[in-house]
Amino acid sequence: MNLLARGAAWLAAIALVALAGCASPPRTAELHDPAGSPWNGRLALQVQDQASQSFSASFELKGSARAGELTLFGPLGGTLAALIWQPGGASLNADGQVRQFESVDAIVAHVTGAAIPIGALFDWLRGIDTPVEGWRADLSQLGQGRLGAKRLAPAPEADLRVVFER
Repeated sequence: MNLLARGAAWLAAIALVALAGCASPPRTAELHDPAGSPWNGRLALQVQDQASQSFSASFELKGSARAGELTLFGPLGGTLAALIWQPGGASLNADGQVRQFESVDAIVAHVTGAAIPIGALFDWLRGIDTPVEGWRADLSQLGQGRLGAKRLAPAPEADLRVVFER
């Protein structure tokens, strides 16, 4: 995978991590109807490693933990990457290349080198505080269209902020 595709893939996986670490009290259909419209907004992630990396992107998240799609957009609106998953497989489309994986968890593990709790993501988005080892989710600001999460383990630590469009 070339450097741009790997960067976009890593950003897509980080976005999943970031969104998976987000949680808050239920806000019902005012922010999102789980059976209907997608989640849209902006996310920012800072990874505390030797290079202290920061990422920011607009996103659209559709579906469920079982089958869904996460699309990341750059500052000018162009698509950076798209992850699509369903039972039995997943694909990553970045930089004009499509790679197949056995699951969305496999994409994330491949790109980041660590398992990420994708299954808990949609619970958190509905305000269900599903515990995930190594993550501390902040459920307190969903009513204001904001989510926050910190990954404390495994290293490196990561701080995620998500703001939903209204």
